Amino acid sequence: MEVNEALINKLAHLSKLSFSEEEQLEFRGDLEKMIGFVEKLNELDLKDVAPLMHMSEEINVLRDDQVKGSITREEALLNAPATDGVFFKVPKVIRK
Repeated sequence: MEVNEALINKLAHLSKLSFSEEEQLEFRGDLEKMIGFVEKLNELDLKDVAPLMHMSEEINVLRDDQVKGSITREEALLNAPATDGVFFKVPKVIRK
């Protein structure tokens, strides 16, 4: 695949970016390296390689739930900037 000014301008337009001339040259070099890497991967013979579905054989490795203590309502409200004694008070954000 050829990386030219038209391709860089198209990518810049699609991503809503603008590049200076120096940035376009740097971007072109980076794109050529990335495309070269992908083309190098295409040279591999992968006919007998099964597609990778998961990174390991493990499925849903989760820890068991443990019941632990919690803080009281009074402790939770201690550092609140405003409370009514039972709930946190917050500024109104929805208008009718």
